[in-house]
Amino acid sequence: MDKLLPKMAYLNLQSLTTVSSSVNKFTKKNLVLTAFVLALIFFSFSFLFDSSPNIAISPTLPLPSDDLVPLTLLHNAQNMGAFCLDGSLPGYHFRHGFGSGSNNWVLHIEGGGWCDSITSCSFRKTTALGSSNHMERQVRFSGVLSHDPAQNPDFFNWNKVKIRYCDGASFAGHSNNEFDNGRNGTNLFFRGQLIWEALMNELLEIGMTNAEQDALPVGLPL
Repeated sequence: MDKLLPKMAYLNLQSLTTVSSSVNKFTKKNLVLTAFVLALIFFSFSFLFDSSPNIAISPTLPLPSDDLVPLTLLHNAQNMGAFCLDGSLPGYHFRHGFGSGSNNWVLHIEGGGWCDSITSCSFRKTTALGSSNHMERQVRFSGVLSHDPAQNPDFFNWNKVKIRYCDGASFAGHSNNEFDNGRNGTNLFFRGQLIWEALMNELLEIGMTNAEQDALPVGLPL
């Protein structure tokens, strides 16, 4: 675990839970949102050194089927108006924990820089960093998301979530209207904050409300 710490922003929500129990005013959702704000600081600083799209290329070698985790689209996002840059539904990949890790969660936030102009955001929406239409339908879980105890002794049996990043602004946008620069097909949705809220709502519904420990690696390459 010590070897991982220099490479990622690692937040253990167990300490936040301890503080919460003493002041008795935070809900589990508040804790997750608070941790996200702290993680966003690390997430943002990492982009100061990389504002280019940096589109990741998926490996083409065949992978063991048990390492592949399917993409789940956030269907509750539709009613909230929480869309990727191109207006498609955001998504995530989820693998259930087991044994002693059944009530522990690892949330990995995908990195990818910012788009900082209409031109760069218009390009970005044609990629997996701006549209779920271009995301891989299955991804390999490795590193802190691996279920192999030899590779991932700390978190191998935890519930694991890979959060796909498709809003181009670190889950910070909250515009009620899409941007249209007058050209056909160039509408852009800046709804990152709404994506995060929709995601937290869904994860809490599927079991994270009972989490005993949570870890939030930010932008760590997997």
